[in-house]
Amino acid sequence: MLAGDVAQGYLKNVEEEDLIRIRLTRMGAKKRPFYRIVAASSESPRDGRFIDIIGTYDPLKQPMEVKVSPEKLQHWMSQGAKPSATVQTLLKRSGLLPQGPAK
Repeated sequence: MLAGDVAQGYLKNVEEEDLIRIRLTRMGAKKRPFYRIVAASSESPRDGRFIDIIGTYDPLKQPMEVKVSPEKLQHWMSQGAKPSATVQTLLKRSGLLPQGPAK
């Protein structure tokens, strides 16, 4: 069974009002944060169950390192997933989302 098949099975169980969010989940050791960018149900806890890993974010590297699979990001965005504010900022900085108008 492929990860896509698992995700499709999960999406069938998700109710209409249950949003899919693209957000960070914390990994790494104490005082050494490392984050995965994941697609998860909006009701799941921060470090809880997720549907798919989209990429990683390492804030300790200089400059900070953001690695994202553009295909997976596009797939989940087309399914109606909404990025959290932090992930949206990271994606804009890495050039994967268009910059909004200046305020």
